[in-house]
Order: sequence, then C-alpha cells, then structure tokens
Amino acid sequence: MSVPDGTPTTMHGSHTSRDFETELRELRAHTLAMGARCERSLRLALEAFWENSIKLAAEVEEIDRHIDRDEMEIDALVLRILALRQPVAYDLRFLTTALKLVTDLERVGDEAVNISERAKEGHKEGNGIAKEQVLASLKEMSDQAQQMLRDALDAFVEGEATRAGQVLQRDDVVDNLYGGILGSMTEFMATNPGEIPAAIRVIKVAKYLERVADHATNIAEEVIFMVRGEDVRHVRTHPPPDAK
Repeated sequence: MSVPDGTPTTMHGSHTSRDFETELRELRAHTLAMGARCERSLRLALEAFWENSIKLAAEVEEIDRHIDRDEMEIDALVLRILALRQPVAYDLRFLTTALKLVTDLERVGDEAVNISERAKEGHKEGNGIAKEQVLASLKEMSDQAQQMLRDALDAFVEGEATRAGQVLQRDDVVDNLYGGILGSMTEFMATNPGEIPAAIRVIKVAKYLERVADHATNIAEEVIFMVRGEDVRHVRTHPPPDAK
C-alpha cells in the first residue's frame, strides 16, 4: 500500500519488493512529466493564439507527439504492474487513477493543438476586431482553465482531496465565462457579418478552454477517488430529486 506521496508501505507482503517500489516511482515520475508537458503545450497554444504565431503553433504540435507517446507508455506500465503485482487498496486506486488521468491529459494536449490550429488560421486570415470584443473574458477563462489543470495535477501529486474539491467548485466559473463569450460573439456577428469567421474562431477557442476545464475536473474527481475511495462523478450535475 502507498501513502498519498507515492511512497510504498509494507502492509502487504507481495508489495515489499524493490521492483514494485521502483515501478511506482517510475509511474509517478512519468505521469508528472506528462502533466508538465500538457501545461506547457496549453500555455504555448494560447500564446500562439494571442500572437497569431505559426512558430509557436508548430511547437505545440511537436509537444503533442510526446504527449501521445507518454499516454501509451504509461498505459503499458500500469497494465504491467497490475498483471505482475496484483495491488490492493490505495495502490490499486492509484494505478486505476493513473490510467484515467493520462487519458484526460492526452485530451488536454489535443485541445492545445486545436487552439494552435486557430492561431494558424488567424495568422493567414487575420482576426479582425472579434478577439478584442471579449479579450478580457477570454483571458480570464484561459487563466482559470490553466489554474484548474495545475491545481488538479498538484492535488494528484500531493494526494490532496480538499484541493481537488476546490477544482470542482471552479468549473462553474469557466462555464459562465464561456456562456458570456458565446452570447457576446453571437451579438457581434449579427452586426458585423464580415467578422463571422474571426468570431467563430474565438468561440471555438473558448469551447476548447471549457473542455480543458472539464478534463481538469475529471482529474480532480479521480484524485478524490484515489485518496478517499469516494466516487463523486455526476454528484453536482445530477442532484437528488429533493435537492433545492
């Protein structure tokens, strides 16, 4: 069994081997490296979008290839540990959480690539004035989504269910920002038909950020399960019938 920082204990005899300890440390290190790559990819993608930078967009695509390899290598490592070590209790939850977490991280990488593609379109076609109409809200949304991802990953590293719970609470903020941007761009397009392609790019980037926040929320839910053994999925979205 392991404590939240990933250090194995000696509760189960089959889990005391140095090989098992090494495998868990390797998994934890590899997962953290993947998370750091995803954070960097998202940050660069947003910079590419603000600046219409083809160079930064190409860097995002290169990082995404590393992220895809990370996912496959971590999946293989987890499956090997499960097959050979037959872990139980916290170790088992840690391993199943890692499997789910890397799927969400890979999709964050995909969203970063989507944002970078909109940057390339902006470089080619120009963004007009659409971006400026919601610039403050879009930057706040990007800051919130990035912070949610960072906090969710930190919660995983530290085994902090409370911190993970705080990530869940911030998802509504991102959803509200997305709704405001969507409404503003819809009104803008009605009076500026020549700006429709640029406005649609803005809407798409906002949607990608909303999805990043969703993936951060998924990771936070997975951390709570890992630490407490408690499944909190759908609790906020599907309250009990007598909820007020």
